Amino acid sequence: MKTLRKFRKNVKALSPVVASIILIAVTVAVSIAVAAWMGALTVGFMGTEQLTITSATFNTTGVTLAVSNTGTTSVTINQVWNGNIQVTPTYGGNMTGGTLPTNAQGNVTITATFNSGDNYAFKLVSTKGNTFQYTAIKP
Repeated sequence: MKTLRKFRKNVKALSPVVASIILIAVTVAVSIAVAAWMGALTVGFMGTEQLTITSATFNTTGVTLAVSNTGTTSVTINQVWNGNIQVTPTYGGNMTGGTLPTNAQGNVTITATFNSGDNYAFKLVSTKGNTFQYTAIKP
């Protein structure tokens, strides 16, 4: 009989330990689920700018840069650089006032004189401060 009482005492002592472990496991699982949900929610609100300059076409009056927006938000071009000189471009295609919507293509035209065989570095800067660069050689 004495052994049975000792066994029951041990069984009662084990139950609070198991309950504590289960509570801790459930708390950790819920916190991980909430963190993942909040992370996904935050990414949805934060749009990413991703502008790709796909080509540069030189002509007698300047160069036209073909651009594509593959990001999750519209991109507004704030500055355009030809080497270390800031220039005033004209926009075409799906660009309105320098803004290119998501999943759209547009054109940025720079009017200047370009020499055949020379290497030119173009840089577009968005209003968020992101830079998108492209290097081309005039044929």
